[in-house]
Amino acid sequence: MPNVLIVGATRGLGAAVAKQYTSIGHHVYATARSSNPPSDDKNLSYIPSIDLSTPDAGPNLIKYLEAHSITSLDIIVVTAGYFVTETFEEPSFDKQLAMYKTCAIGPTLLVSALGNYTPSSTSKPLLSQGTKVILVSSEGGSIKLVYDGGGNYGHHASKAALNMSGKLLSVDLKDRGVAVGIVHPGFMRTDMTKGVGFDKFWDSGGAVTPDVAAESLVEWIKTFTIEHTGEFWAPRGAADIGSAEAVLGPKDKLPIPLQLPW
Repeated sequence: MPNVLIVGATRGLGAAVAKQYTSIGHHVYATARSSNPPSDDKNLSYIPSIDLSTPDAGPNLIKYLEAHSITSLDIIVVTAGYFVTETFEEPSFDKQLAMYKTCAIGPTLLVSALGNYTPSSTSKPLLSQGTKVILVSSEGGSIKLVYDGGGNYGHHASKAALNMSGKLLSVDLKDRGVAVGIVHPGFMRTDMTKGVGFDKFWDSGGAVTPDVAAESLVEWIKTFTIEHTGEFWAPRGAADIGSAEAVLGPKDKLPIPLQLPW
């Protein structure tokens, strides 16, 4: 039974991806920030107290893996994120710092910790030949796709930083046969986008539910290989990317899935 790790899996996309994988017979280890996560279910084990915004996330995760004798992970999907809005008139140091810690620094350090971990019961590194690491980013992390409108500095820049970290991790892990992919999973109808007022764009922007985005992402991961490590992709294509036509051309001429520009 393949082992899958979903980082940030108690709601939204992470919970939907976990559901997709358990439904096809994979065993899912799902992290939660809370010390009292939901109860385990068939093929689903929750890992408590994993907060990507803290330096303890990697060490705490490794302690869990060691205590439960988990010696291999086939797929790792880091979905955890944080989004608050800013304007040119009112940028925020604290908001930006929080977004960088959760969206860029945390995922980088977590994958690095897993990549440097070899279980005590084996000489084989946890991340080894065939492992796939998927970092959930956003179209907002593409400098080329920023076509109109400013503001939201922390959101866009932290996602661009995640893209760069994903590229660098792909270089560090390629010789080991570990593929690292960066994805824009789609514009989603979630508490996060509603919380920043983006629900007013759900209909016009083609937003989908997390279950729909998760299905597309899981199907794309099946096809993702080491040949495409370090690349930035939109599994659902350009349908929900507002600037796609202005920057990349007519949406109906663009492929699905779509490799996105940096």
